[in-house]
Amino acid sequence: MTKPTLLILAAGMGSRYGGLKQLDAMGPSGEVVLDYSVFDAIRAGFGKVVFVIRRDFEEQFRTQVGARFQDRIQVEYAFQDLNDLPEGFTVPADRVKPWGTAHAVLAAEGCVKEPFLMINADDFYGYDAFQKIAQDLMTERPDDGLSHYSMVGFYLKNTLSDFGSVARGVCTLTDRGTLDSVTEMTKIFKTETGAENRENPENPVVLTGEEVVSMNFFGFTPDIFARLRSAFTEFLKTSGQDLKAECFVPKEVDVLIKAGKADVRVMESTGQWFGVTYPEDKEEVMKSIRALVEAGEYPASLWA
Repeated sequence: MTKPTLLILAAGMGSRYGGLKQLDAMGPSGEVVLDYSVFDAIRAGFGKVVFVIRRDFEEQFRTQVGARFQDRIQVEYAFQDLNDLPEGFTVPADRVKPWGTAHAVLAAEGCVKEPFLMINADDFYGYDAFQKIAQDLMTERPDDGLSHYSMVGFYLKNTLSDFGSVARGVCTLTDRGTLDSVTEMTKIFKTETGAENRENPENPVVLTGEEVVSMNFFGFTPDIFARLRSAFTEFLKTSGQDLKAECFVPKEVDVLIKAGKADVRVMESTGQWFGVTYPEDKEEVMKSIRALVEAGEYPASLWA
């Protein structure tokens, strides 16, 4: 069985964080958050890691991050470029914002020919999640005309920030444990009783915190590239002139499910998720990593 690939989306600047959080040391020996993802992927049985980055920080990224484990796992790079669009489309003159996670995944099409896991560079998911998704990705899919994907979901209450809003794909599940729908909510604030999505401040969506959310931890087969290429073209037709619109993977997966073209098996992780959205989150992330090291779940120096 082919070993799966880990695809890490690391092209974003972290606008709310205020800098390249992908290169900000969080671990006791200078590790960045994605170091732990690669470490967990290696011990879960992944055979390759592909980083989606931007050309303008390629040298810095290769030196500070990629060089740490290039002798431990195959490492490749793909590059997200705002101008990389299907024929017939151009970037609006004032567009600065990237096109979203679907566009980032498409940047890696030339590097990925095997089942793969897509993750964010700045999220800590835990070994349990990697182990579960690796086993799923190495399981043969039925030949029934459907695309069969998977994801590990996390509870919303465990993914909120004390310092501002977060964006999450809020999921509903079928009785079979597959994904029924994903609703992108981009301004979720923590509250005393759970959470609220305040995209429309006059009519906020009240959440309990127990909802399963997508943290961009999706297991895909390579046929997702053709699916996303078609979806991204449609997105450009309808929203390409909107300077802030983005094409999100969870939303497009939701469209595929509703069209009867795909199903997504949902596994829930018993591990700990944490991430860095705001500068104030950093201290809590460092504290959480120290606790895991002290508990013996990770060595004090990952790559020693």
